[in-house]
Amino acid sequence: MAKRSQRAKASRALIAMAVIVVALCAGIFASTSYGGSWRAKFALDLSGGTQMILAPKVNGAQDQTVSAEQLEQAVEIIRQRVDGSGVSEAEVTTQSGRNVVVSVPGTIDQKTRELIQASAQMDFRAVIYSTSPEPVADDKKLADDQLPHPDGEATDGSDVRWVTPELWREYEATDCTSGKSPNAEHQDPHQAIVACAVSGHEKYILGPVELSGSDISNATASQVANSNGVSTGQWGVNINFDEKAREKFKDITTRLYGIYGKNQQDPRARFAIMLDGAVLSSPVAQAVIADGNPQITGNFTEESAQSLAQQLKYGALPISFTIQSEQQISATLGSDQLKMGLLAGVIGLLLVFVYSLFQYRLLGFVTIASLIVAGVISYLAIILLGWSMNYRLSLAGIAGLIVAVGQTADSFIVYFERIRDEIRGGRTIPAAVDHGWRRAQHTILASKAVNLLAAVVLYIFSVGSVRGFAFTLGLTAIADLIVVFLFTHPVLTLLARTRYFGEGGRFSGLDPVALGATPLYRGAGRLRTAEESEQMSIAERRRAAARAQENAQEVEASQSTQKEG
Repeated sequence: MAKRSQRAKASRALIAMAVIVVALCAGIFASTSYGGSWRAKFALDLSGGTQMILAPKVNGAQDQTVSAEQLEQAVEIIRQRVDGSGVSEAEVTTQSGRNVVVSVPGTIDQKTRELIQASAQMDFRAVIYSTSPEPVADDKKLADDQLPHPDGEATDGSDVRWVTPELWREYEATDCTSGKSPNAEHQDPHQAIVACAVSGHEKYILGPVELSGSDISNATASQVANSNGVSTGQWGVNINFDEKAREKFKDITTRLYGIYGKNQQDPRARFAIMLDGAVLSSPVAQAVIADGNPQITGNFTEESAQSLAQQLKYGALPISFTIQSEQQISATLGSDQLKMGLLAGVIGLLLVFVYSLFQYRLLGFVTIASLIVAGVISYLAIILLGWSMNYRLSLAGIAGLIVAVGQTADSFIVYFERIRDEIRGGRTIPAAVDHGWRRAQHTILASKAVNLLAAVVLYIFSVGSVRGFAFTLGLTAIADLIVVFLFTHPVLTLLARTRYFGEGGRFSGLDPVALGATPLYRGAGRLRTAEESEQMSIAERRRAAARAQENAQEVEASQSTQKEG
């Protein structure tokens, strides 16, 4: 009954493995109808792409030059725009402190080109509604007769009469978990809109634009002081509006604080700061500010306060870009380097195959099959990510795949050696596979957890092509876990219950004689049965094996003495 149960579990696991592979293939097949393909996308270093050299131009000024600080901030904004448009492995750098160079894999479409050239747009809008970022479930959406129907004209930016039934339906349907606002590049400054927080933690209905980023004369980060001028140790962001915006900001805070600020939970007491259509921050008005110098406080660290201050200071850069040159560039590393990298991977893979067959005999074919399945899953996932997220495989990413071969093989070695230890301890082969798996899986899980943690940390704190290495390293660690649990162990479970492997055939890699297994001595001239030995702990089996060996030596010495006599 137990054998039948183990076979059923193994069969179900292999079916699950097949379902995963089929699902990945089906996803890729479906993507071919929407521009996808069965080939992985390559990054700039392997496939070449488009390079644009942009010259900055200060809007409304003829001879004004752009400072190095402004140019660096512009580069950061362009990088965020390019990444936000779905382009992966793009490079954005400055050239000679005067120009910006944008290198993108493949070709740049007209929409991305216009987005790169446009100047940054910062706006200030009043918050009318705010909720969690997820779309509203169908059973929680308002009925048609419950939708807001504006009665008359809105009188200020916080007026709920800005909200139409169409805008409310858009608000309910919008998913802000990615931090990308809908129609960010086509938001009407004179109408209420739906917008998302860049953090992906909140979504809003906002009133029309009341102030713009050009109204800010300066923004700095500093520690917050109390009423006595003593630093509290917390960080805040100080904004200085120019003279023409001060009176307007006073009127805005009078409305937000005087009318809605009595209830700090009312979203209409908040004011949203937007950059390129997404909400950077939405602080609550806690006083009427007449001097035009508000301070934003909250859970800021020094780094986050400095970052927001920089975005406020240069977020509305009056800079646009003209294209000085645009050209197609060849692969920076070329096909020769790609071939050499793939050749190195194939050689490493063959060496692992040879070692597996030498060390584990026929059992080595399970390692080979597992590595092939892991490679297929990883490649299919990369193809699917290339279509859905525009992920592109760089040479660093290929290096991550090659390194993962050794890490994947390590999981199989841990498992196989654990099985062999159980066989040496006197267990039958089916029992050794089952008991060996119980102990080996904890080691494998701990090992893969460390690999994943290293990949995540490397991805977060690295830039450029190193991220590609970290991404593939993490992806293959997940694929390895799937293969070990849903392919390697089930296959071994089924093989252990066949006659050749179950009896420890000579070339099976599980031969008890070749592994040095000894019979377990029970005492009084008797040997333990297989069923009895399986109930013993490892320490008990080792002590029993030592006693059996000592007994055998005593019997041999006694027989030799009798012959001499």
